[in-house]
Amino acid sequence: MRLENQRASENIEDRRGLKAGPVLVGGGLSALFLALLVSFLGGDPQKVLQQQGQQGGRGGRGAETQQELTAEEVRMGEFVKRILGSTEDVWTELFPKEIGKRYKEPTLVMFSGQTKSACGFANAAVGPFYCPADQKVYIDLAFYDELKNKFRAPGDFAQAYVIAHEIGHHVQNQLGLTDKVHSRQGRVSKEEFNQLSVRLELQADYLAGVWAHHAQKTKGILEPGDLKEGLVAATAIGDDRLQMQAQGYVVPDSFTHGTSEQRLRWFAKGLKAGTIEGFDTFSIPFDQL
Repeated sequence: MRLENQRASENIEDRRGLKAGPVLVGGGLSALFLALLVSFLGGDPQKVLQQQGQQGGRGGRGAETQQELTAEEVRMGEFVKRILGSTEDVWTELFPKEIGKRYKEPTLVMFSGQTKSACGFANAAVGPFYCPADQKVYIDLAFYDELKNKFRAPGDFAQAYVIAHEIGHHVQNQLGLTDKVHSRQGRVSKEEFNQLSVRLELQADYLAGVWAHHAQKTKGILEPGDLKEGLVAATAIGDDRLQMQAQGYVVPDSFTHGTSEQRLRWFAKGLKAGTIEGFDTFSIPFDQL
């Protein structure tokens, strides 16, 4: 990616290098749920994180210590700042034009190992996520190693897609869509709520594509091969592929993020359209998503 002309965001909390004492996590179903959540991007981490925080509280936390960042960690931090700055530039311009509102910039928290959010304690196993309660994106940059090695989706644009997807959740939160979906939990069947979650995730993929469209149009950030990296990343994290890798079979009713084909298609749709107008995944019959 060509980011030399892209400003770096100042809406960053860099908690990397802060090492806290262990937070104990209980076993059983909660641990299993956390293990499954590691495979996904985005979604609703609040319940599992709150549970983890409560359990961790019983174990206590050690004193924090500061460790110096490596040159590679510094470089990756600058990369993240520029990608976040790009999302700010795009959405700040689009919101007044397409929504008639001012875009409220989120904060991105980079951490190492574990940290605390308004949604509870988070550790690296949870993966990148957006917390609606504090309007912050959380990411342990070690996830990028997992993206490359476990999901086989290397490249800087694949890394940028991860951030753009989470910022897509922030956009949804500002539009009131996140609360609308989360309010249905416990009021509808588990299968129906999973379908609502899939709609939310595919919409975030579309919004990530919208960002890429305008970032390329205004700053020319893409180099040959970058788009392929993003498309590979979108494909790598489909529910069907992840379940097949984990257990050798798929359970469609349990999907919460969409299939690889769906995620790829909705990201590509946003990339082509470049407008919020086509992002409505909630009015389409579920079997046509």
